[in-house]
Amino acid sequence: MNILILVPYTPNLIRTRPYNFLRGLLRRGNVLTLATLWENEAERASLREMEQAGIRVIASRLTKVRSASNILSALPTQTPLQAVYCWQPDLMRQVDAAIQHQRFDAIHVEHLRGARYGVQIKSRLKSKVRPVFVWDSVDCISHLFEQAAHGSRRLISRLITRLELNRTRRYEGWLTGQFDRVVVTSPVDRAALEKLATRANGSAAPINVVPNGVDLDFFTPRDQIRDTGTMVFSGKMSYHANVTAVLYLLDEIMPLVWAHRRDVRVQIVGKDPPTSIQQRAAQLPNQVTVTGTVPDIRPYLARATIAVSPVKYGAGIQNKVLEAMAMATPVVVTPQAVSALQARADEHILIGATPQEFANQVVRALDHPELQTRLGRAGRAYVESQHDWNRAVEQLEILYRPNAEHGS
Repeated sequence: MNILILVPYTPNLIRTRPYNFLRGLLRRGNVLTLATLWENEAERASLREMEQAGIRVIASRLTKVRSASNILSALPTQTPLQAVYCWQPDLMRQVDAAIQHQRFDAIHVEHLRGARYGVQIKSRLKSKVRPVFVWDSVDCISHLFEQAAHGSRRLISRLITRLELNRTRRYEGWLTGQFDRVVVTSPVDRAALEKLATRANGSAAPINVVPNGVDLDFFTPRDQIRDTGTMVFSGKMSYHANVTAVLYLLDEIMPLVWAHRRDVRVQIVGKDPPTSIQQRAAQLPNQVTVTGTVPDIRPYLARATIAVSPVKYGAGIQNKVLEAMAMATPVVVTPQAVSALQARADEHILIGATPQEFANQVVRALDHPELQTRLGRAGRAYVESQHDWNRAVEQLEILYRPNAEHGS
């Protein structure tokens, strides 16, 4: 198939969903055109690598000034700020030229930030033989905002999400009627988006679950001794849900853990940690390390005794959990971190709903090496059976067909 994939940010190892969709579709013999935005030279280098792999790349630069201008223009309207944040007219012009000169079998648009491009492309195509339009919402952003409006530890995040919530609900519901197929990562997000679709369109649009996967060749167990008493939390630290999770870990959970095990060390691994996290770490220099950006998360997962994901709210699938499980690292989570997974408590993962329960599970895992081994093996087996990117890409290819059954 000849497929145009529009992603409003450069796909890479961190933006793992579009990155692995592109790789998988290319391996299966599809002809791909990627339309995307870049912000810095590292992202431009990533795009050059994709071109070398055989993907045609259409790209424009998105500056902070452009995004700020987009937001200011949307403030007095009912359009969500997320829906305009990545709007770049130059990219739209390049995509217009591409669709005029070749016929695509499918046009795949990712995220709420990319949806406007898809709507515009669809309105401009005059051909009677129209491609299948797929919107990969990824997560239901309204569902995320509902949780963040009350659960975020950052005041600015609570204020922004409350401003955005109602307009995002209306817009997401409307968008479900603008595409031939709608895709999300989890049944939880599908249910939330179906509710919005019913409210906006009178009936629920068919929404398909295509879960995130793990690169099982990249994230693989290592034969090395783990650092005793080391916990790791990984993720993009500028993301408000991760900030809230880290502060919850350090302020409410770890004092309970340290009451039993003073030797336990916490590593916070990921780019752009805010001042609030850095200040907490500075107060506990022998117990907490904040790394900032790292070139590769795998050494940290391989050395840690356990990985933790004490998220208080979120949407979609927590990739940090899947990656740790793929490395056979035992994982302790809150229920919210695995609401989109089929992993079972005490078989694949350990779950703690309250600070005390979470701390008890951490101490339990740290004190029992045999439990660490069992959880690590079971976690790896789980992601092999449930979260292989190859299966996700096969699902996508089916949805790209005009006569595909959907809503599964």
